[in-house]
Amino acid sequence: REVELDIEEGADIVMVKPGLPYLDVLHAVKMNFNRPLAVYNVSGEYSMVKAAAANGWIDGEKVMMEVLTGFKRAGADLILTYFAKEAAKIIR
Repeated sequence: REVELDIEEGADIVMVKPGLPYLDVLHAVKMNFNRPLAVYNVSGEYSMVKAAAANGWIDGEKVMMEVLTGFKRAGADLILTYFAKEAAKIIR
């Protein structure tokens, strides 16, 4: 219902945030609305990956790329993330 209200109010782009816990919502919005879809990878999600990598619990680069890929698979057209500079270096 929130997306419908945003569109009725003239939204050109719809955003889902936070991203990770709402991948299902992201996908549902993509399937049901004809607007570009943005996702915001919030600071807590970013910090969680960074902290786990700093402790050696995960491969931070691989998890970062999986998070971003997951957003794309769920339907995001735009991804706002604190990983932007890091990801850009890898994608190049």
